[in-house]
Amino acid sequence: MKKTVFTLMAGAALLTACQQPTDTKGHLDITLAEMQSDTIVIGSCPISDLNHRKLKLDTLLPGKTQYTYVAEVDTIPYKVFIASTQKMNKAVVTVLFPGDQLVVTGNLQDYQVSGNEFNVKNQEIQKACIPYIEKMDSLAKIMNQEIYQNEYLPTWHQMDSLKADYIRQHPDDDLSLYLLSEIKGNWIDKLYPTLTDKVKNGPMAPIAQAFEEGMRRDKIFEENAKKIIEGAEAPDFTLKDIQGNDLALSSLRGKYVVLDFWGSWCGWCIKGIPDMKKYYEKYKGKMEILGIDCRDTEEKWKAAVEKHELPWLHVRNEGNPDVSLLYAIQGYPTKIVIDPEGKIAKVVIGEDPAFYEYLDELFK
Repeated sequence: MKKTVFTLMAGAALLTACQQPTDTKGHLDITLAEMQSDTIVIGSCPISDLNHRKLKLDTLLPGKTQYTYVAEVDTIPYKVFIASTQKMNKAVVTVLFPGDQLVVTGNLQDYQVSGNEFNVKNQEIQKACIPYIEKMDSLAKIMNQEIYQNEYLPTWHQMDSLKADYIRQHPDDDLSLYLLSEIKGNWIDKLYPTLTDKVKNGPMAPIAQAFEEGMRRDKIFEENAKKIIEGAEAPDFTLKDIQGNDLALSSLRGKYVVLDFWGSWCGWCIKGIPDMKKYYEKYKGKMEILGIDCRDTEEKWKAAVEKHELPWLHVRNEGNPDVSLLYAIQGYPTKIVIDPEGKIAKVVIGEDPAFYEYLDELFK
């Protein structure tokens, strides 16, 4: 009997041990000289977030000797930046894979990343970029149009070319797809097709998927842009208004409607608000404004509407449908005037006096 109880207890203990959760999130142990005296900023985002829109920041006050950053999830790699607020032009850039145990030591000028081969190779590329970054930082202090065109952009291109050379020479290397996500632009069309399927389907697959989604959107954008012309039928859509109710563009048929594509993050959008309010008051009996907020969280959108006391109708473009893609929006703000019959009467990109001149001419 005792033997049976002991066996059961041992079996239960073994079962419990087997069920202990394993931490498969990536861990990054940081020990940098600057941590003693500088405020350190740690930024991170999924590698699929090519424009760093989901970037999250952690701040370390001076005095720490060591800090461990833990990835938010354990399903995809994270891009992690480490910089000092006093030396933002120098940074450690790493990729943290699920289950990684990386170690960063040294200082921001001369650091070492250990833990996997990917980051050892990546740090060589990142360090080779430092002279270009330093030159661009120096040029930024005396920037004018001539310096931008003749010195700044060529330096940037040289840095991108350094990464592009690595990609050309290593089409079967996961690091190549990651580096391509850093240089982006026309390089994607040139270099993405040269990478192997092994790389596209490997650990960097989220980047490949983001590229392919971007190419799909570009194709749709080009097709839609042909339709967003004066005299064409304005595509209908339905989005949630600020009270959470459905609002269809077609419900406003019978009056002039201004679609105002904007965002709280857009400096020119905010700068144009006083004139928008002035003209809304001037012609509100003859037109309606429908503000279409883009790239904001719901909280930031509602806060901006309240802060700036915007009296017109508002909806938020959450991406289903993506009205900015539907209307092939190239920049912010963009204002599209739709006539009472539902046809596009005017398209104005940017905060341009031509928009207000058009309204004065239209309603005189």
